[in-house]
Amino acid sequence: MSVIKSILIVGGAEENSHWLIHEMQQRGWKIYHSNSLNKVKEALSDPSLRVGLVYLDAKLLENRKELEKRLSVIPVKWIALIDQSILDDSKNCLTLKRIFYAYHTLPIDAEQIDCLLSHASAMMALSLSTQGDGQLPTDEYEMVGATPVMHKLFKAIRRVAAVDAAVFISGESGTGKELAARAIHEHSTRAESPFIAVNCAALPSNLIQSELFGHEKGSFTGASQKKIGRIEAAQGGTLFLDEIGDLPLEMQVNLLRFLEDHHIQRVGGLKEIPMNVRILAATHINLNKAVKEGSFREDLYHRLNVLQIQIPPLRERQEDIDILAQFFFNKFSNEKSLQVKGFSQESLALMRCYEWPGNIRELINRVRRAIVMCENRLIRPCDLGLERRKTPRHIMTLEQVRDNAERNAIKAALSRNKYKIQDAAKELGISRVTLYRLLEKHGIERQIPSDIK
Repeated sequence: MSVIKSILIVGGAEENSHWLIHEMQQRGWKIYHSNSLNKVKEALSDPSLRVGLVYLDAKLLENRKELEKRLSVIPVKWIALIDQSILDDSKNCLTLKRIFYAYHTLPIDAEQIDCLLSHASAMMALSLSTQGDGQLPTDEYEMVGATPVMHKLFKAIRRVAAVDAAVFISGESGTGKELAARAIHEHSTRAESPFIAVNCAALPSNLIQSELFGHEKGSFTGASQKKIGRIEAAQGGTLFLDEIGDLPLEMQVNLLRFLEDHHIQRVGGLKEIPMNVRILAATHINLNKAVKEGSFREDLYHRLNVLQIQIPPLRERQEDIDILAQFFFNKFSNEKSLQVKGFSQESLALMRCYEWPGNIRELINRVRRAIVMCENRLIRPCDLGLERRKTPRHIMTLEQVRDNAERNAIKAALSRNKYKIQDAAKELGISRVTLYRLLEKHGIERQIPSDIK
């Protein structure tokens, strides 16, 4: 799940820093800005702060020891923003290598900075996780992502978590639907109560009723004792019904009755048991089509489909591939030999081109297998089971190219005109009405954040 992402920005001319702050806020970052390394107390009290940007100029590099001392006491991964000329001095290069996680040459490319920050933040989270009991942080690590489509998903999860209504989660197999369900639960008012996940496709057809609703002792052959069903086990919390599209029609009737009156009756029992459970449901099939074909009840569909979450497939967020691959490489690092240090550039390039039909689940499996099987310093395509003939490049449609160009042009015009709609529309050669429509279409904020006006 998306956690609060905080960054500390140090230095920079006022005009440049304001622009950078705005761009990073647009991408979901919480900003702390200081003109000097001596004035960063507020940021240090934020536990979500994991990464920092520093404008590294010749003046700061005059005393390298002092610079290293000041940066080392701030527990973040540092990224340096530098002029190309800084790299002409070998001593500067050594300083960059010793102190900084990465560097970026000016002028600033906001998309590249966002990617660097996300990668550095994920790596910092991993380092922090190994300092305690060896367990990963609790913020649903598999849902790592820095792309706009993932930022949109994280915002949607936070919104639906705040409302105690049924949520329908759709997405292809392996995209992380259960992770999204857990994230909704953990950010809801029911977080301290049980989260019970049920894979409807895996339940034996003759035991579905008993598994979901429970049974009384002696209610059927083999029922030697009373059993609490999955719904009852989720009392006060959240019940996640995965692959709901595979639930038989006869069971759909019983589930619908429970959703309507919030009571259950164990198999073989007479007592109506009141339930207080939030329902989340997911499937990889098209339920609209299933309803039309008669294999899924329309009334049940509408009961489950109050709020919707769509999980994007991995092929639609390929900018996250490098971050995810490195993330899982570190997660399973205890399974690798000491000589394996990472991925070859060819492997990363092929992973970006691959379609990933199995999505995140397939990525995890391929990375884990490669870690074990690799006999070289760097993981090669053959270790991942990827070959060029198997990796058709994802081609953008003309409409997608146009949308991207349109979105970028609008953002740039707004930034240059300090978010004055009339001026931006005039520069773009369109009317204010058209610009408002395009802002809505692309989900672009209409006003510059108040803290940088």
